[in-house]
Amino acid sequence: MANKEFIIKPNVDDLSLTTQVNGYDHEGNQQSIRVINERPLTLYLNSQEVVTMMTIGDHPDLLAVGYLKNQNMLKEDDVITSIDYDDDIDVVVVRTEEDTNFEEKMKKKIRTSGCAQGTIFGDVMDSFETIELSKEARLKTSWLYQLTKKINQAPSLYLTAGAIHGCVLCEEDRPLAYMEDVGRHNAVDKIAGFMAMNGVKSDDKIFYTTGRLTSEMVIKTVMMGIPILISRSGFTAWGVELAKKAGLTLIGRARGKRFIVLSGNERITYDADINADMDFGDKNRKASKK
Repeated sequence: MANKEFIIKPNVDDLSLTTQVNGYDHEGNQQSIRVINERPLTLYLNSQEVVTMMTIGDHPDLLAVGYLKNQNMLKEDDVITSIDYDDDIDVVVVRTEEDTNFEEKMKKKIRTSGCAQGTIFGDVMDSFETIELSKEARLKTSWLYQLTKKINQAPSLYLTAGAIHGCVLCEEDRPLAYMEDVGRHNAVDKIAGFMAMNGVKSDDKIFYTTGRLTSEMVIKTVMMGIPILISRSGFTAWGVELAKKAGLTLIGRARGKRFIVLSGNERITYDADINADMDFGDKNRKASKK
């Protein structure tokens, strides 16, 4: 992936992801706009139904694998034998060589009427506490400004229709994989699936999101082994607490030349001239939304 950018990115020409809707503007004039589609996707792990997610419908294989990885339902030694997607009934099935721990947890849920999902969350937190993020990872502010510009200027469903979250896997100043979905957690899981299916290492990567830096976002980033998380949005207190506990570099409110670091500042090199005239792509982004 050396020197490559946007290996995978939103397909703004895929008309199945949006619907044309007629309406009226603030002056009573007729308008026709594209709006994002939502559709259910039911995920099975082998013969066990796991969850039904609302998603835009692209990359169901990556979403499925990423969800299972981030929920700790698939371990490193679980071998995936196939991923089957049926577009007619909106079902994706991930099959492994042997049963996973998840099937046993679901059996326990049936036997005891307890909450297996709570057990699974506990497993995630147990794994979260054992993950060591790379202390060698670095982020230059000049990279951050270049990433902001490239992401803002990239064609996206957000610019086409809005009402959607985006997540981008980056390396230095290069965006590698750009995913969007109606839920930020889905966009994150697609990135996790992309990494798992392509053997992408995580210790030198940067994760950019348009969404808030919540506990969920921090947990998923750490579960993927990515040491740096950036958002143009703000923080939650628990998200910051978990980031500090995990040693995650957490950067929020990244707009233009401004940002705030609430965890992991030691990874950042402040090499950019903040007085220089820089184009962050914000004007193009705003113009595309009009």
